[in-house]
Amino acid sequence: MDRLEDSRHVPDPGVPSPRGVLYPARLPTFDRLPAPDAVAQLVRWFWIPEWQIQPGRSSRQHLIAFPAYNLVVEPRTVGLAGPTTRSSYRDLTGTGWAVGALLLPAAVPHFAADPAALRDAYQPVDLPVLHERVCNAMLGPGDRQARHRHAVDAFAAWLAGTVPPPNREALLANAMVEAIDSDPAIRTVEDAAVRLRLSTRSLQRLASRYVGLPPSTMIRRRRLQEAAERLRTDPGTTLAAIAADLGYSDHAHLANEFRSVLGLTLSTYRRRVSPEAT
Repeated sequence: MDRLEDSRHVPDPGVPSPRGVLYPARLPTFDRLPAPDAVAQLVRWFWIPEWQIQPGRSSRQHLIAFPAYNLVVEPRTVGLAGPTTRSSYRDLTGTGWAVGALLLPAAVPHFAADPAALRDAYQPVDLPVLHERVCNAMLGPGDRQARHRHAVDAFAAWLAGTVPPPNREALLANAMVEAIDSDPAIRTVEDAAVRLRLSTRSLQRLASRYVGLPPSTMIRRRRLQEAAERLRTDPGTTLAAIAADLGYSDHAHLANEFRSVLGLTLSTYRRRVSPEAT
């Protein structure tokens, strides 16, 4: 399974970000819910898609995912999805749903002793109690909003009772991710190290232990998400202006990075998400 999951402003860390989904207009019913207080140090937000695709048809969902782990409950399984190094997609067919938790770094060591081992991968995990509680909520009475809220509450209660409270280092890893994701002034590993008052070596060790990706990759991921969002929402802005705003040395630098991760050019992506293409 690929992730179903992700502006120059600094986002509120408690509000699920709209970034990451490359073609929002193609999404099925999709909710992102803030993490309850009990797991605010373990989960960035919860995400819940539901879909009903006509027989013989499919809906392809493309993502440039956040550099993080996701713990995902589906009707027949629970899975752990590692951080990605490229764009991903999933073809949806039939009828289905998923309830995912975008994990903060502090939660990762509880599920993965070596976070880098699950890069670009997804593995089933044996968590029957979590599966039963979330399925009961998703299949229970109530409208969509009520079922989703009950599913998140069940998921959060399980996490709070299973994952120990994070220690100081784990909370520092959370702070690292929040800083890199929310501060557009952080454009290099050195910038992030200064912001967190750490050496670059300490920052790299922290990312290795709690994220599974180097901090330089995390920074590039945020900038690419922002570039894609600008291309979708600000069609009048030139590609050169977007590159300059996001701190790339020139338009070619952004274009090369965009193509290497997403597999398409800036102009092709802008054309695909233009109003005329929908």
